[in-house]
Amino acid sequence: MNGLWRHPIALGLAALVLVILFSATITIVPETQQAVILRFEQPVRTVNAWKPNEQFGRTGAGPILRIPFIDRLVWLNKRVLDVDYDNQQVLSSDQLRLEVDAYARFRIIDPLKAVNATGSTSQTEAAITEALRPLLGSSIRNELGNQPFATLLSPERDQVMDNIQTRMQRLASQYGVQIVDVRIKHADLPDGSPLDRALARMATARQQQATTIRAQGQKEAQIIRGEADAAAARIYAQSFTKDADFYDFYRAMQSYRHTFGADGGPAPSGSTSIILSPGNSYLREFEGRGR
Repeated sequence: MNGLWRHPIALGLAALVLVILFSATITIVPETQQAVILRFEQPVRTVNAWKPNEQFGRTGAGPILRIPFIDRLVWLNKRVLDVDYDNQQVLSSDQLRLEVDAYARFRIIDPLKAVNATGSTSQTEAAITEALRPLLGSSIRNELGNQPFATLLSPERDQVMDNIQTRMQRLASQYGVQIVDVRIKHADLPDGSPLDRALARMATARQQQATTIRAQGQKEAQIIRGEADAAAARIYAQSFTKDADFYDFYRAMQSYRHTFGADGGPAPSGSTSIILSPGNSYLREFEGRGR
């Protein structure tokens, strides 16, 4: 023992070797990370892999053992990650060039597939993000190419984003990821004449729609008015057949009220004075209806 203390350098080297072996054998996996263990560059198992509805603290994270200098770990994030699609031009179904800014959220749910798809590199997350970016762009172009620009200004916008998410999920499954959400931050027309022409077309379409609605309303109003006049004429005719004298009297009273302004209507045009002979037939109802 005393001889060992006489060689402090050897003691230090031994301690250093033990520390290196310990650190190469025991690794702590955080709750927010999942690891794929590679043995001779071949995936052998995963640690703390993502599972739906798992409880924090009971996910398999913590210290693990590995074979020193043989096993290598590839770290993958368990949290939701983002991939952006910045200000790219997309052609809509009505041949408008749109400047689209969008993003997708995803998580890695199959670490082994993700590592195999990206070649077991230390930058697996970055490689997956770069691989998903063109898939997001392709999904956006394919979906918006089947939709008119006006759809993005209507409540159907949410359905368009759901369709993009579904398209992207089919393409992204090969990387072991789950597309959580897709959002279009804005889809604008370029400044200048294309925007002006699009706005003019939209205004013309709305004016045509308003004209059609007004014409339909006028048509329905005429139909209702005609039916009402026919019903009134029918009622008058029925009344006339029941009591012709009373019908004549009633119509004469209505005429007097309107002519002399007793019904509150506008005064007769022309002169405000009416001069009639005593025997005028218009006033016969005042004389006992000619009797």
